[in-house]
This record gives sequence, structure tokens and C-alpha cells, in this order.
Amino acid sequence: MMINDPLSDMIARIKNAATRKRSKVLTPASRLRQRVLDVLQDEGYIRGYSLVQNPGEFPQFEIELKYFDGQPVIAEIARVSKPGRRVYSAITDLKPIKNGLGISILSTSKGVMSDANARDANVGGEVLCRVY
Repeated sequence: MMINDPLSDMIARIKNAATRKRSKVLTPASRLRQRVLDVLQDEGYIRGYSLVQNPGEFPQFEIELKYFDGQPVIAEIARVSKPGRRVYSAITDLKPIKNGLGISILSTSKGVMSDANARDANVGGEVLCRVY
């Protein structure tokens, strides 16, 4: 199966699993996905993830979703920059998401990080997705 946008595929899998109240979801492994999952884990949107390697298969991440009072912690996750339309932002142009309750995940020259960490490092970059 050919996936044109691996990050959008992972976001769709997380949204679908949260809608179905699943505790875990599998997604193919890649470095970009791992960095985005690191940010989601650091910010408290997922419990964690682990690498699953079965012989003869492509490695996958098993993502443990987080719930609070029966509702998923990730209420909304959306891809911003897409292969057909890349979206870049200077750090001064980044606005808070949902009055500071959400985050933007950026790919910067210093790695993949949340918008708060990018402000601290004073770097802008490509806006990968927004999470609320």
C-alpha cells in the first residue's frame, strides 16, 4: 500500500481510534512519526508508544491513547501543512491554539517541537499539525 502523506495517515488513525474509544492504535514506524509522537507524549495527549517489530513485517508504533472521564484527551487533531501546500510560520506569526489550551507541532531547524518550545528556542518552521 502506497501512502502519499504518512503523517496524515497517522493522524487519521489516531482520530478514528479515539472516535471508536480504542485504547491502542498501530501505525507504521518512521522518524518523523516518532518525533511527533514524542511531542504528543511530552504534552500529555497520549499515554505513550512502543515500537513493535514482527519478523518479516515493517516496524510499527503501538500508540496508547489517553482518556479523561471517558472522553479522549485529543478532542481535535488536524494536519496543517500538506504535500500540496506547505505552511511555514515565523515564531512571531504563531497564534495560540484555543486560547492556549491546544498546541501546534512544528518541524524546525532544531527538530520537531511544540509551539511553546519553539517560542523558547526562538525558531519558526513548518507547521505540521494542530492538537486540541
